[in-house]
Amino acid sequence: MYAEPLPGITITPNESNLQKWDVEIKGPPGSPYEGGKFHLNVEFAHDYPFRAPQVKFMTKIYHPNVDSDGSICLGILKTDQWKPPTKMTHVLMSIYDLLETPNPDDPLVSSIAEQYRSDRKAFFKKASEFTAQVRFLAVF
Repeated sequence: MYAEPLPGITITPNESNLQKWDVEIKGPPGSPYEGGKFHLNVEFAHDYPFRAPQVKFMTKIYHPNVDSDGSICLGILKTDQWKPPTKMTHVLMSIYDLLETPNPDDPLVSSIAEQYRSDRKAFFKKASEFTAQVRFLAVF
């Protein structure tokens, strides 16, 4: 699909609807998500690239920027910050980077963000345990 593959990311367009992609992101090495495989749905609006795609985690994850419904808080995906020239490779790499380095200053789950800020070791332990538990479970 791409001249250069994205490290840790697999993109599979939906054969019956090319406006939908299934994406798998492998947990970054050294992060509490290492060893996990996280499935995301990407849906492009009819007016893409003038409107941001809808990107949602389908695999549950313990993360301050991802809520229990799989919604992601990522600046470049926000309606007021989306720019039509933004490439999907940049969006997906930004999500991968968010797994490596959560942003507790713009959380969707403030309790997890607070734990990340105040007790990084406990956050890492809980996120690692959560990743190990969901590794074998189905997606949402």
